[in-house]
Amino acid sequence: MATKVIYEKSRGLKDNPLTYCPGCSHGTIHKLVAESLVELDVLERTIAVAPVGCSVLAYNYFNCDGIQAAHGRAPAVATGIKRVCPDKIVFAYQGDGDLASIGTAEIIHAAHRGENFTVIFVNNAIYGMTGGQMAPTTLINQKTTTSPYGRFEETTGKPLLVSEMLATIPGAAYIERVSVHDHAHILKAKRAIKKAFKYQVEGKGFCMVEVLAACPIGWNVSPVDSMKFVRDQMMPYYPLGVYKDKEGVQ
Repeated sequence: MATKVIYEKSRGLKDNPLTYCPGCSHGTIHKLVAESLVELDVLERTIAVAPVGCSVLAYNYFNCDGIQAAHGRAPAVATGIKRVCPDKIVFAYQGDGDLASIGTAEIIHAAHRGENFTVIFVNNAIYGMTGGQMAPTTLINQKTTTSPYGRFEETTGKPLLVSEMLATIPGAAYIERVSVHDHAHILKAKRAIKKAFKYQVEGKGFCMVEVLAACPIGWNVSPVDSMKFVRDQMMPYYPLGVYKDKEGVQ
């Protein structure tokens, strides 16, 4: 009796075992990125750029070329690669402490210039690898190692809404926020990520997909409860949806 293959790991990923914390969303997001690159037949000409933080581990898993950037500088490095090698598919893979704090200038100006690369923005509302500190995306009253009594709006302001901000920039072609906390939302996230790469192939300009993600260790909760936190706490403040699409397809 012949064996029927129902599912197999994407060849866009290496055969290395994941070393992320239990319940971390990075593995799921890696899978969606890898599958998108393979389905668009661009894996062999793709270059990944990832900076400091949990993102830096991505080189162990994506089966494509990769370059490490200084903290927050992935958009600047991606800009240089894409301009020198316009035939390559280039993507930056960044966390929120990286993109929304240390690298705010880089992401804003890359979008403003309309650079033709793709950004995968992993928002888990905390600095994960470096010790669980408060990030620009940390929610009001959320406890971290640097806000043990919770984040207070009067001293640190409200969490930064990156997708909404970048959507106002004329150079941005496509901005969408998704989540990977359950199967239905994972499927929607896959469509968004694939679209962001497809737009790059078509030369449409700067694209970013923000992914609401879980960090159980940083949040000091169980993997199951971390998914509930994404659904019940993050999504009300960070509404999912398309914030910019130059093609007008919402």
